Amino acid sequence: MQSSISAEPVRAAPAAATAVTASGVRKQFGATVAVADLDLQVEEREIFGLVGPDGAGKTTTFRLLLGLLRPDAGSIRLAGYDIGREPQAARAVTGYVAQQFSLYGDLSIDENIRFAAEIRGVERPVYGERARQLLEMTDLLPFTARLARDLSGGMRRKLALICALIHAPRVLLLDEPTTGVDPVSRREFWRLLYQLPEMGVSLLISTPYLDEAERCHELGFMSGGRLLAVDTPIGFLGRMPDSVAEIRTPARTQAWRWLKECPAVSWVDTAGSALRVAFDAEAPGMTDGHALREGLAAAGMVVESCAPVAPRLSDVFTSLAQAGGDEA
Repeated sequence: MQSSISAEPVRAAPAAATAVTASGVRKQFGATVAVADLDLQVEEREIFGLVGPDGAGKTTTFRLLLGLLRPDAGSIRLAGYDIGREPQAARAVTGYVAQQFSLYGDLSIDENIRFAAEIRGVERPVYGERARQLLEMTDLLPFTARLARDLSGGMRRKLALICALIHAPRVLLLDEPTTGVDPVSRREFWRLLYQLPEMGVSLLISTPYLDEAERCHELGFMSGGRLLAVDTPIGFLGRMPDSVAEIRTPARTQAWRWLKECPAVSWVDTAGSALRVAFDAEAPGMTDGHALREGLAAAGMVVESCAPVAPRLSDVFTSLAQAGGDEA
């Protein structure tokens, strides 16, 4: 079910070409640069995914966008409001879903939503219809009396989403909101997220799950505090600098060590019972990875198979992270 929720901002929001704009944002903790010269744009009614390894700077970026941290340099605008100069107005048009469930376990679904509405200044005449729409959208309407502590992981995420949307924000920030949730509940949660752009909400979401990253309209890949690339999920696949092969051998540990020392190999990873290898296809004999098979065999290892495979997002991100680390 799709809903239309009307917003009643304190004052008219300025015209904004983008929902989120970060320009030259930098944050440093001592000698550690957590976010380095970040330039980020999320278009209106877009689902933008922020991905990257642990320690990439994603959570620090979210804290900067929420105004919980002050940047050392640069500026941030949310729905046209400068969060440094207009923090209250920026927060009034922003919703947030945290990685950890942060609502009140001893309050019911209804009580949690009412409390969120009160602290967000939602007026009583509009609260009832807005809450009903969100409860129907999330299928939580029959369970409003249930305590939050008694909810399943998926239901808790839905409740957190309602509380983040109850004031009708224009921008929604979600920091790994489905971590630890079962796959079925994650798919259901994303079914809800897909409805939000049609309701006028722009989303910036960080996720460790690449199947979720593929659902985003656009992706930004962070590593080492830097935003290394922005593209569509399909566009990222075209950025793969190397060819990829999967190798199956009973001597996996020995093969791993040999491949890591091979000059034409960029990186080695595991993929089930196989080794997934990125290599320079322009190196001698490397067009289809045939030289890898020959090299392993010459080193005394039995190679059951060695075949080229299509790159995945995880392959692209691994290569980008390595290239970013080399540049740094």
